[in-house]
Amino acid sequence: MRKFMRNFNIGWVLLILSVILVQSCAKDELDVLEISETDTDDFDTVAQDSLTARRQNDRNNGLNPSEETVQLITDWNDLWLVLDRYTNGLRPNTTARALAYIHLAGYETAVADMDGYGSTRNQLQGFNLDQDDRADTVDRNLALNTCYALVFDHFMFSVSNNAKAGITTLENEMAEELSENLSQEEIEDSEEWGALVAEMVIAYSQTDNEAETQQLDPNPGSYVAPVGEGLWAASEGETAWFPYWNRVRTFVISPEQTSSTPPPFSHSGNRNSGYYNQMDEVESTATTARLEDNEDLWISEFWSDDVEGLMMSPPGRQFSIANQLIDQEDLDYEQTLELLLKLGFAMNDAAVSAWDDKYTYNTERPSRYILEYINDDFQTNLARFISSPNPAFPAYPSGHATFAAVASGVFMDIFGGDAINFTDRTHAGRSEFRSDSRSFSSFSEMAEENGYSRIPLGVHIQADSDEGVRLGYEISAAINNFSLSPNF
Repeated sequence: MRKFMRNFNIGWVLLILSVILVQSCAKDELDVLEISETDTDDFDTVAQDSLTARRQNDRNNGLNPSEETVQLITDWNDLWLVLDRYTNGLRPNTTARALAYIHLAGYETAVADMDGYGSTRNQLQGFNLDQDDRADTVDRNLALNTCYALVFDHFMFSVSNNAKAGITTLENEMAEELSENLSQEEIEDSEEWGALVAEMVIAYSQTDNEAETQQLDPNPGSYVAPVGEGLWAASEGETAWFPYWNRVRTFVISPEQTSSTPPPFSHSGNRNSGYYNQMDEVESTATTARLEDNEDLWISEFWSDDVEGLMMSPPGRQFSIANQLIDQEDLDYEQTLELLLKLGFAMNDAAVSAWDDKYTYNTERPSRYILEYINDDFQTNLARFISSPNPAFPAYPSGHATFAAVASGVFMDIFGGDAINFTDRTHAGRSEFRSDSRSFSSFSEMAEENGYSRIPLGVHIQADSDEGVRLGYEISAAINNFSLSPNF
């Protein structure tokens, strides 16, 4: 049984530190955080001190090699979750893509040591990594450390250099510790293998011309939204985000391979219509939540993950949950890498399919309808966090619900069923909003609440959430059938 009896944990220290940085540097409006050079020095110092203490604690508790690998992976994931918070213009689509390639790289770096697992090379057309290039003297952990540093730096490209300093800090400190009992040949071979895998994965990602172009121009001026009753329209000063993301590479299942269910309601101002009733539910639930500061308001904020500089992204949130589950369920490193690989593929493919449907149906956000037909003073509960009242893309299906359900499906497969006694402590230590944890008895319950949260937030109707959940589970079924057998 892995023992996590330590005085410090690099991941949680970095998360807590990032909260301090937000509080000290936040502007009047909660937009992208810029970290000062002084803050970066503090970031490096705390990271180094805490890592050294954690390593010593691990040695005292006698972690075996598998446990050491799991701890290295989750430490890097914790750092990624901090970086995710400070991204600019990546979420949620480019973030989902980054996760897929980062964890493809991690898996391929270690797969030669993993009994019962094989490389994905033969299943990913154009991915040309040859596992035979891996020297017998490679140390798995040092190779992973090198690889993660390189792919983090590449795929998390829209983060300030000051925030990125944490990558170098963690890489150097871990490399020093991991190299202690290795020969020079082992050190060089390990670092070369980690670098080679990172380079090959990056090269593979760059053959996806659509993604490489779109992630640098997420608001293309060439896109003109259709105009009509019930259709989505950008708010003042907004432009559409990722309208062509359906052209981006998927790993397991494409939008053409998923079923597409049209919205169940047509636009109607009739008070007796299903459309009006769902919009009225949003107005009533969101307004009551704000006025009463009730449980629904906390549910909406707990799952929001909408605000750069304050929260991680919606895909990143599922990796925060995964990190907690890895610890709670005592996964070995093989299971850990399998989980993260499949979860990364799931986030990427969910983003591509959900955005395909979003821009196919182009349905309006509730606030536009509510202001015209129900309450001309309506305000979403997201509006206090961002300058716009809504995310800048069409509503149907809900991206949050899609990400939550596809993750739920992957979790069920990895952990052998839906039932789980799990408490999500993602917001522990926060003071900008309530930091209460939330507990769940099943993965599906967690996904359903995530989807529902968008209603009291005021940015989706129930039909948007329902379709996101349906689509997410459809994608997860394909992800779970993706074979990692060495004989594939």
